[in-house]
Amino acid sequence: MMSESPKCFPVQGYREVEHTADWELEVWAADLPGLIEQATRGMYALSGTRLELDGQITRTINISAIDSESILVGFLQEVLFLGEMESLGFDKFVFTLQPEGLSAVLTGGQIRSLDKEIKAVTYHNLKIEKTQRGLEAHIVFDV
Repeated sequence: MMSESPKCFPVQGYREVEHTADWELEVWAADLPGLIEQATRGMYALSGTRLELDGQITRTINISAIDSESILVGFLQEVLFLGEMESLGFDKFVFTLQPEGLSAVLTGGQIRSLDKEIKAVTYHNLKIEKTQRGLEAHIVFDV
């Protein structure tokens, strides 16, 4: 009798989920900072964001929120805002969770190109859940 091997999940990651009108992203990671980083990387992948290789720009973002979902949405909205207003994107993240929210130091550069603009991050069916992979969420983006 052959036994089945246990399912192996990548420690962290993201993947696009089919959605009728908007874009949906499934993200997972061991903890909330990792989940936020994967969500940001996934959002950039969906929109086709490519950064300039020259020059490093650093920004600090502070998010005050009452729950993890609000921290996640607030952070992604701030990153979208910096992309729209200053044409900045980020590929390095240092997060500090605090009782009142999240502080993040982001390093990146100018956005070289973007395939499709994301208008907003929504709360549609958003719930961060504990799973076998750690934390997992489905995020819907308005495009």
